[in-house]
Amino acid sequence: MLKLGLALCLSTLTVIAPARASEPVTIHLAGDSTMAEKLPEKRPETGWGEFLAAQFKPGTVLVDNRAKNGRSTRTFIEEGRWQELLDATRPGDVVLIQFGHNDQSVEKKDRYTPPADYARNLSRFVTDVRERQATPVLLTPVARRRFDEAGHVLDSHGEYPDLVRALAAREHVALIDMERRSAAVLQEAGAEPSKRLFLWVGVGESANYPKGVEDNTHFSPAGAERMAEEFAFALRQSGLPLAQLLN
Repeated sequence: MLKLGLALCLSTLTVIAPARASEPVTIHLAGDSTMAEKLPEKRPETGWGEFLAAQFKPGTVLVDNRAKNGRSTRTFIEEGRWQELLDATRPGDVVLIQFGHNDQSVEKKDRYTPPADYARNLSRFVTDVRERQATPVLLTPVARRRFDEAGHVLDSHGEYPDLVRALAAREHVALIDMERRSAAVLQEAGAEPSKRLFLWVGVGESANYPKGVEDNTHFSPAGAERMAEEFAFALRQSGLPLAQLLN
């Protein structure tokens, strides 16, 4: 695992310990396609949230994966998905919040969310979760597979990850910096080997993609599992009570 510095507000972090120590802790996931559970017709595309439960001791957590392909903070609210998540949240639960891929897609008007609105939406999410005596955890968006000619991973989210980091620092919210962790994974793998972590499928290899696909945003099963492992490694360093339940 890569031991990277994590932007965690540990000195002033306010967290809520699980209130039901004898029961599994419910972890709710609010996010986009990189985290979401996939429909059969999308396989082998895989969201890293699908491997989250496997990072914990058996029987200690329940994962409520409400992440959805194509959603931004704006559309997650507009479609009622955020309210549905809140309605299912109980004291002692944990809510992982990871958006950015679709928020920053300015060319896609159905999902684009301007930076200021993105920051306000995330702040609302944090407030709403805390009002339910649950623990919000902010995550920066995972890196896309983009390299320059020299083989260095390129930024693909602009100012959006820094807005997450700033909110976490300002509101004393736990932050798992998945952008930096995932970018480091890609850099370590290299431009060509990192294809195996993403949805790269050859012609005739998958009935879902008969013409093949070269997707540098969505994960293969191997990539999704690696991202879940990176999350778990970061969580172990976070000081959150939830880390005590990891394998």
